[in-house]
Amino acid sequence: MHFRDLNEAQLLALAITSEEEDGRIYRDFAEGLRASYPATAELFTRMADEESGHRHRLLDLYQQKFGEHVPLIRRQDVEGFNIRRPSWLLTSIHPEKARQEAALMEQDARRFYEAAIQKAGDASVRQLLGDLANEEQKHEATAESVNAEQTEAGAVEQEHETARRQFVLRFVQPGLAGLMDGSVSTLAPLFAAAFATANTTETFKVGLAASVGAGISMGFAEALSDDGKLSGRGTPWLRGVVCGLMTTLGGIGHTLPYLIHNFHTATAIAIAVVIVELGVISWIRYRYMDSPLVSATLQVIGGGLLVFLAGWLIGVG
Repeated sequence: MHFRDLNEAQLLALAITSEEEDGRIYRDFAEGLRASYPATAELFTRMADEESGHRHRLLDLYQQKFGEHVPLIRRQDVEGFNIRRPSWLLTSIHPEKARQEAALMEQDARRFYEAAIQKAGDASVRQLLGDLANEEQKHEATAESVNAEQTEAGAVEQEHETARRQFVLRFVQPGLAGLMDGSVSTLAPLFAAAFATANTTETFKVGLAASVGAGISMGFAEALSDDGKLSGRGTPWLRGVVCGLMTTLGGIGHTLPYLIHNFHTATAIAIAVVIVELGVISWIRYRYMDSPLVSATLQVIGGGLLVFLAGWLIGVG
């Protein structure tokens, strides 16, 4: 059916199921965020309670006008009506993204009530739909006032710090471990092959094999090291993918120059790439791991230099 073909009873039935669905989505948000983001969870709980109140008012009016039986009419049954994304897809998003999603939901609800008013002829139905449209419009202001209260109390800042820690645990740490391993551990076999053969094609094959092999190994090692349930480090497969890809990337960076056929040019570029990689690793440790920049740089460059010398000595020996 199309929205323009709905009668008053069907409009109220659709509004009832829509309010119930929105309330459930808000409660799903609240439960999914409660452990790490209690301030945002409180906001969604309050919004779910308001949606429940709207539903009861709509039910009371429907029973007065049309009887006890309320037909099941859902958003997906009505052409031209916005469909909500499944709430289970949204429970892991960042609190700010969840708030933005809620704001869009409130805007959709307001537009629905405003359109429904134009189709309703009964005065009491029009009045209730108008009241709900005004309340949906006020919800955004209510959310902002709650955010202001939580910000003043320090709850939002605490949530931001929690989000930062989770980002570091779930993405930065496994990615950094992979990048360090790929950038440093592949130096020895790559440059050993380079100085032993002086053949760019053979060196590229060795570097590619070392990079891909290290990526697979590190990916599995990271995924199997921790299921993330107690540590809060997220799903194992995601950390494994991040770690594996960054490991491969770290090795591929200084392997690609050996696609150049001139050995000396390729080696010079590869060494320059290694310096850039070590600098990036040092900056990531400084930016996200709170390591002093100077000491982080000296540690990373020192380790990389030792591995490079090992490869060079083995290659020329």
